[in-house]
Amino acid sequence: MKSTGIEIRTVGPRQMMTTIEVPGEIKPVATRVAHVVPRLEGLVIDVLKQAGDTVRRGDLLVVINSRELADAKSAYLAASHHVEFASVRLDREGYLWKKKISAEQDYLEAQRTFEEAGLTERVAAQKLVALGESAASLKTLAMDPPEGLPRYEIRAPLDGTVIERDITAGEVVAGDRNIFVIADLSSVWVEATITARDLSAVYLGQQAVVQSKDLGRDATGRVTYIGSVVREETRSAPTRIVIPNPEGKWRPGLFVSVRLVENSTTVPLAVLAEAIQTFRDWQVVFVRYGDWFEARPVELGRSDGAWVEVRKGLSPGEQYAATNSFAIKAEIGKLGATHDH
Repeated sequence: MKSTGIEIRTVGPRQMMTTIEVPGEIKPVATRVAHVVPRLEGLVIDVLKQAGDTVRRGDLLVVINSRELADAKSAYLAASHHVEFASVRLDREGYLWKKKISAEQDYLEAQRTFEEAGLTERVAAQKLVALGESAASLKTLAMDPPEGLPRYEIRAPLDGTVIERDITAGEVVAGDRNIFVIADLSSVWVEATITARDLSAVYLGQQAVVQSKDLGRDATGRVTYIGSVVREETRSAPTRIVIPNPEGKWRPGLFVSVRLVENSTTVPLAVLAEAIQTFRDWQVVFVRYGDWFEARPVELGRSDGAWVEVRKGLSPGEQYAATNSFAIKAEIGKLGATHDH
């Protein structure tokens, strides 16, 4: 026992959790992924972030020189100046009308011109906001130098990690091109595939253990989504589990195994799974009697991977070889060979 590391345990009751094990893949949470597009055609002046960089909401990603933006800013400035001129004229015509120096018609015409100028300014401002300019920046736009009119700054829409970058300084980029993909990976989805026969055992909120042999780590999460349609080609439905990822170790694209806890129950008798050995035509557990071990045939029941229920063959309180029991099986084999000789 000492030389082979055999551990002795006692047969007794055990709380077991039956599980379903399925393959899965790490994916970013879809609601926390941003596809960044310029919305304007232009010449790329500078690219400040690379794939793998961590960004905060509002961080500058890229600077583009855009003629369309320059035209939109010029239109807004012209509209703002028109509003100023129309306001001065309205005040003057209002004063003259009240003094009965000019006709009411001149005052009404000035009022209409002022309202139209205001509408044109609002439309121009809304276009700039739609292109990514902040409403606050419009107030100081008139003070910007002329060379700043075509400068288009694209900023990060959320906190996260740059997982894709498709833009290079010096190129002309189209307004509908996907130039960055940013994902918040502080938590990730595990998309598992559940076969039709196991779907009845899966439910929302169910506990799941996600394990990666490549990383040598596991994480616990809960089922947050179960597909309502079974895919015809695989006869399975997608299921998602959310797991925390504060260190960023769970990377999208990583394949994992998912163990879903089906239910928990207490069985009267259970032994460690590694204690079970095949001996002749039986499944046996090696029970200890003083300095001897007996190969005891057993009838097994449910298993949670680590423990196995014993329905027949053992009694409560009996001691058995829980670990390295294969060494006992090997010794019995040697004895048998000696007697045959």
